[in-house]
Amino acid sequence: MNLRTRLAIAGGSVVAGALVLVSVVLYPAVDANLRGQMDSALVAAAGRAPEVAAAIKAKFRDANGEPGFPTAPLGIGSTQLQIVPGPVQVGPSTEFVDLTARDVAVADGTAGAYFRDAVYDGVAYRVYTAQLPESSGTLVRTAIPESDPAPTLRELAWLLAGSTVAAGLLAALASRLAARRVLRPVHQLTETVELIRTTGDLSIPIPADGRDEIGRLGSAFAAMTAALDESVGAQRRLVADASHELRTPLTSLTVNLELLSENPADAQAPLLAAEALGQAGELTTLVNDLIDLARYGQAPFHTEDVRLDLVAERVAARAARRAPHIGFELTCAPTLVHGDPDALERAVANLVDNAVKWSPSDGRIRISVKAGTLEVADAGPGIPDSDLEFVFDRFYRSPTARAHPGSGLGLAIVRQVAEAHGGTAEAVPCRSGALLRLILPTCAEQAEP
Repeated sequence: MNLRTRLAIAGGSVVAGALVLVSVVLYPAVDANLRGQMDSALVAAAGRAPEVAAAIKAKFRDANGEPGFPTAPLGIGSTQLQIVPGPVQVGPSTEFVDLTARDVAVADGTAGAYFRDAVYDGVAYRVYTAQLPESSGTLVRTAIPESDPAPTLRELAWLLAGSTVAAGLLAALASRLAARRVLRPVHQLTETVELIRTTGDLSIPIPADGRDEIGRLGSAFAAMTAALDESVGAQRRLVADASHELRTPLTSLTVNLELLSENPADAQAPLLAAEALGQAGELTTLVNDLIDLARYGQAPFHTEDVRLDLVAERVAARAARRAPHIGFELTCAPTLVHGDPDALERAVANLVDNAVKWSPSDGRIRISVKAGTLEVADAGPGIPDSDLEFVFDRFYRSPTARAHPGSGLGLAIVRQVAEAHGGTAEAVPCRSGALLRLILPTCAEQAEP
């Protein structure tokens, strides 16, 4: 059952339920109103009883020739009127509904007039019993067959039932038509998503019109497919770049190993073996960098408060031991950030290692940390302005850098770590040397609403 059908059934059910509720209230109200009208008619007929009694006495004679009243009720329109002269006695003393003790009390004036439902000769009556005015001991009873309002109530019941069914069907039809119109964008969105699933083409535009919930859903799908398209594109570029970068050391390694296998006793064998080991090391570094690049491209999986200034001091100390010919100048203020400590240390180490690689033997590297910003400046040849925006790209190596060893992934890892922590990495133009900057949100900034 599709959504349009469910909405149609829901709309029809709501309307039908509302009409059923109205019918439940209306039918008893109409029944009570008709009964009230019937009771009013009975009281009005009883009010005319003195006039009727006088007319009957003037014309009617009993078996003894005396003026009296007939035992059977008289028909006055749809109303039956019966006058019972006193003394009134309990029992079937008339040709109508049996007399009760309450009727005797009404005739004597010790009880008030009242209504009751009674059956006589198989016919249900609504009976009003009262004392005949100005005639103590005489009873007047007016009655109307209760079958009189029944046709009206039956017609009302059929009308309500028919109206409920018809209104429910019309509401269901209207709901289906409205749902078809309202859900048309959803249908279009579904067809587009199914087309994307079938073709695998994430560049197919997704309709995202309007500012309502459906428009927001379309916008969310469009943003999701755009992100997926970018992710797939990045994966393809990474595979292509990695294949290209792996091909050169693999080729050299294969050639050196083939030469070693053909001439194991050659005087160049140790040199070839050393070159093979170096190339294997380059491959290991490249593979590790690729793994780190993929790992740090996701949100940090282990986070805690980290003193960025202490991380910089540890990294600088290790670099100073590896490169004693280079001087290090640190200006660090206590800076607390929240993130993955291993990832942050790897990013800082990559920045410092890059500075060591490009610094002359007597150069100095300046490292500063303040308010969530870490800067590493070297005294090397610097970065051309045209390359500043590309230095953090994967596998990017400027013409000058291609003469030096490296995978082209170190600074890309820095940017991945920065973005995973909600920060940025940038290369800043300067007159001499290179200045690379890592900007991270501090704990104080993250705590702000």
